[in-house]
Amino acid sequence: MASVSKVSILDYFNIVFEGENGKIESNCKACGTRIQAKRSVTSNFVTHLKRKHQAMYDDFVKRKDMKREGYSSASLHSFTTNGGNARFTLPISPGVGVGGGGGVGGMGTVEGGSSGVGLTKFDRHDPRQVLISEAIAKMIVRDLQPVSIVENRGFRELLQLLEPRYTPEPQHYIQSQLLPAYAYQAQLATCQALASAHALSLSLDLWRGFTGATSGYLGVTCHFLTADWQMRSALLACLPLTGSSSSGNRVLSDFDEVCHSHGVSGRAFRVVADSCLATPTVKPCCLPGFLVSPPLADRQSEDEEEEVGNCTSVEGGGVRNGHGNGGEEGEWEDSWVQGLGVCRVDCFSRSLEQCVREGLRSCPQLSSTLAKAACFYTYVTSAVPPEKLSQVFDGPGSIVAGQGNTPSAARDWVAQLKVLRRLLDSVEFLEEVSGPGELALGASERAMLRELTDTLEPFTEAWDMVHGDRQADMQTDRHVAISLVLPCVLGLRKHLSETSTPHCPSLPVGLSRALESRLAPILEDPLYIAATALDPQFKLTWSSNPDWHRQVLIEELSKHSASSGPVDPNTDLHPPSQTPPVPAPISALSRPCKLFSFIKQRPTTQAKSLEQEVAVYLREEPTDEEALHYWRRKAIDFPLLTQVAKRAFTIPACGTAVESIFISAGHSLRPERGRVLPKNLETLIYLKANYRLLWT
Repeated sequence: MASVSKVSILDYFNIVFEGENGKIESNCKACGTRIQAKRSVTSNFVTHLKRKHQAMYDDFVKRKDMKREGYSSASLHSFTTNGGNARFTLPISPGVGVGGGGGVGGMGTVEGGSSGVGLTKFDRHDPRQVLISEAIAKMIVRDLQPVSIVENRGFRELLQLLEPRYTPEPQHYIQSQLLPAYAYQAQLATCQALASAHALSLSLDLWRGFTGATSGYLGVTCHFLTADWQMRSALLACLPLTGSSSSGNRVLSDFDEVCHSHGVSGRAFRVVADSCLATPTVKPCCLPGFLVSPPLADRQSEDEEEEVGNCTSVEGGGVRNGHGNGGEEGEWEDSWVQGLGVCRVDCFSRSLEQCVREGLRSCPQLSSTLAKAACFYTYVTSAVPPEKLSQVFDGPGSIVAGQGNTPSAARDWVAQLKVLRRLLDSVEFLEEVSGPGELALGASERAMLRELTDTLEPFTEAWDMVHGDRQADMQTDRHVAISLVLPCVLGLRKHLSETSTPHCPSLPVGLSRALESRLAPILEDPLYIAATALDPQFKLTWSSNPDWHRQVLIEELSKHSASSGPVDPNTDLHPPSQTPPVPAPISALSRPCKLFSFIKQRPTTQAKSLEQEVAVYLREEPTDEEALHYWRRKAIDFPLLTQVAKRAFTIPACGTAVESIFISAGHSLRPERGRVLPKNLETLIYLKANYRLLWT
């Protein structure tokens, strides 16, 4: 056998530092990019070559293949069928990858036998070995699977079939080496991005879904504006909570530590932290009695025992999911006021959901009618052929139930309302194709359900506007600022004042009461007034008193404008000691005084005051241009307004990616349903929320 020197991915990098636990820092020989990782986990080195230097990556792969050929004198791979009588051989091509055609990728299923005997296995640093291991880690993260899945026999047999040369990584390696290395890489990328962020705000999310040693998790998310005026969000940390670390003061202490470790202490413009964070967010709001999938029937009866009427208030007194009572609520509120002060704002989407929850609770007669509608829906979806059902339930938000189909959206009031609306629009057609039955909806029941859908339709529009598709948004980094909040509240208030519901008169009354309690204060809040006025599509077109709102805008802007003197240290984004901007150089071809004396002198330009900028800005016609694009373009014309606008638009109007993960995990990982929690779930949640940062 020929002697072949060892081939390492580190041959393409210069190691400049090597620390404890195998941590190394290396510079790419081609571009000088600094790469930090562990010596035992080289996936980021391989990924850098593949993405940035394809020729070097191809050379590395070629060298690895030559090494394998030097160690292996056999070019045939033998397989034995089940029984041991028939044998066949296939040539092994060095270029065959995962799922490639022919060779290994074209093999059929082999039962029993000794597939892979005599075949040279990849070593740990082989690029294909690294990429397959990375794909397995990505699967574990995306699906929140326990790492122990890699030890399952069926999983290993699948890997053996797809790529016999792959050496399965043990559970402890993925658990203690691979996933922490990805988390370390994400943390470094986040800190680097935040160091140059122009403005940022933070969100706090608390999940109380479990009992036992781990009672929940704390998520800290940063929403920041990059140097090229792009909004980004990143989960800074996901921390497990125990009984001794779940108090308001302890959570704030952990929050401060996360901010300090990421270099954002004192830089956040606002912190989105609801005063009811001690309450679990596992159960979303849903229509009382309406479930759209038959397999959920057992869960309905089980949940209704815990949640009377399916609309338990998250602000009511008493024990909440086994964590605290009214006294704890007061403690949390005091902690928030003392720890966050004026920087704290409530999440609009959560407040909107609570308004709907309280409004539905005010109309208890809806439950029986919705339950009958759910039974009718279940009947028609099981009796009507799919091709006919597709004529009704084929639009956005439609959920066609089927055996084993239990989407998490089935328990969301928005998705349920969309299904109910389509059901009512085509009820005659569905009754005709499903045949006569006792489940048919009567005229009064249809009228009541129609009033429900019409009354909640603007709430659905507001929810969709600020929320969008949560799963898609996790991959697109969609950000909705609070400039939409005030117009939404005004629209909902106007809608409810004009709504008449003879069959369920208490519904609009309950919704109006909840709206005035939870959302109406936004209409007087200077922050929301300023954010809406600085949105070029709104300005002050919504105002019934433009002069007063103009004055509120000027006063709010003056608080945060650099020209107004000292800035509140809690919201200071740029310390006063920063280096002043360098003046623009004067042209070497400036006109001589005598030669160009016939040309009129240029008037001396003076910086506009804040009031002048506001006046010029409001005189312009509103535009549908995206807000951040507009302010990037107008930064020279309105420097003072731009400074405040880029801060205000970092505040999100909707929930975070980690909140969505918490909710989905609450359905699939609750231990009381017999599920086993993945070990180090906080690492999986952290990587899942930052998936786009690492792997797109």
